[in-house]
Amino acid sequence: MSHPHPELGAPPKLPKGGLRITPLGGLGEIGRNMTVFEYGGRLLIVDCGVLFPEEEQPGIDLILPDFTSIRDRLDDIDGIVLTHGHEDHIGGVPYLLREKPDIPLIGSKLTLALIEAKLQEHRIRPYTLEVAEGDRERLGPFECQFVAVNHSIPDALAVAIRTPAGMVVHTGDFKMDQLPLDRRLTDLPAFAKLGEEGIDLLLSDSTNAEVPGFVPPERDISNVLRQVFASADKRIIVASFASHVHRIQQILDAAHEYGRRVAFVGRSMVRNMGIARELGYLKVPAGLVVDVKTLDDLPDDEVVLVCTGSQGEPMAALSRMANRDHQIRIVQGDTVILASSLIPGNENAVYRVINGLSRWGANVVHKGNAKVHVSGHASAGELLYFYNICKPKNLMPVHGEWRHLRANAELGALTGIPKDRIVIAEDGVVVDLVNGIARIAGKVQAGYVYVDGLSVGDVTEAHLKDRRILGDEGIISVFVVVDSSTGKTVGGPNVHARGSGIDDSAFDGVIPKIDEALSKAAQDGVAEPHQLQQLIRRAVGKWVSDHYRRRPMILPVVVEV
Repeated sequence: MSHPHPELGAPPKLPKGGLRITPLGGLGEIGRNMTVFEYGGRLLIVDCGVLFPEEEQPGIDLILPDFTSIRDRLDDIDGIVLTHGHEDHIGGVPYLLREKPDIPLIGSKLTLALIEAKLQEHRIRPYTLEVAEGDRERLGPFECQFVAVNHSIPDALAVAIRTPAGMVVHTGDFKMDQLPLDRRLTDLPAFAKLGEEGIDLLLSDSTNAEVPGFVPPERDISNVLRQVFASADKRIIVASFASHVHRIQQILDAAHEYGRRVAFVGRSMVRNMGIARELGYLKVPAGLVVDVKTLDDLPDDEVVLVCTGSQGEPMAALSRMANRDHQIRIVQGDTVILASSLIPGNENAVYRVINGLSRWGANVVHKGNAKVHVSGHASAGELLYFYNICKPKNLMPVHGEWRHLRANAELGALTGIPKDRIVIAEDGVVVDLVNGIARIAGKVQAGYVYVDGLSVGDVTEAHLKDRRILGDEGIISVFVVVDSSTGKTVGGPNVHARGSGIDDSAFDGVIPKIDEALSKAAQDGVAEPHQLQQLIRRAVGKWVSDHYRRRPMILPVVVEV
């Protein structure tokens, strides 16, 4: 199995007749999925998603793929194929289209409806091409065939990309639910035909590669939901992804059966469910869904609220309810259902929300104590079955952390794919398919691009480090006035602390240290403000470390007069 090396340099020129595959996100992480295909000087992009921030990224709203490697080649892009409508596959599209709004978007009906609604908020009117399973479309040198796959959102598609270099199949996210609610199966006969034709490279979803067996059917959740609804005495609040139409459908069915009304809470939930209902993907009995404002007129045992926040996102509705920062107040006896999995990295945030809800008296039902979630990704048994059907000549695991990618690679090897034909890459690692063999060719820039409010890419790792220090250790400011000609102190030092846990009066002990450092600097003829600031920072930092074993941010201000 080939794998990237940290010393990889820039890739050489793509050999004539070769196909280049460059993942810019989704490898070594869960989210931010984006892959660039290049043939004959033209580019095709599959997905452009976002990653949601973790605790060590304070203040960040979203994390985007890095477009640097394609920024000067936007005119070469023949289209962006969107496999399905989850945020980790479409959320980055508005930021790429800001740079070139006329790049065509290709996807299924629901996927395009969700991205068009998102783009409307960004005031972008895209060029779209709607496709369905079985369709073939030529996008420049790329002939794309679309294949139905089952996932946790309707209308998901895999894509087979044919070029003179060979055929590559990108699965997108998929599983093999044999009893899907919408009766839309993963099209194994179509994959078998592609396998007979010859799949030169398979890019396969790795998210559940460590999980043995097969994913249970989505419909298994229905009985558990009915039990929860039957035993709930007061309001039921359900947190789910805003795009999980199948899960919301089961909530609506249970609410209808037990005589409850449903209200959607949160802008993305209201928007997405409205789109799904309008397009016929969500079946809603008349009178079942009501405006949240009307719920006050209903008894508690006739109310269901469906909201976002199943991953503990701090600004989502459920987190705000847990923090008593939402118009909906959790009370003793409410039932809260977290109808989702735990995305790696979100565990602490989710359990913090569960604890907050429990504090106010809610009965919290989650994956840890009830079967209220099944995954949308193929487990090991399904992947083995899939590889035996597809018989790919080369395999490249995608969509997962390192442990998932390696587990998926091992599954491929078990089915007979030669180990030297299995490529384990990471974001930015360039893979070339030349003469039927996939090999790593180099690496391009593919770091995190942070969205903070209206700022895109301005926040760096250094800024995040400063934020973490401020959050963990606080700040100490030192204000000094010096004579511009002699460098001698004529005012201060004045020392103040915020968030450090050190009282301002305690700094009486460090002021002589600052005076001593400044006096020595004046004797040595050092009067440049930046140099004086560094002297102050070192003096205060050493004193705080010696006396308190802390490392707060130290902000010296030197004013010349």
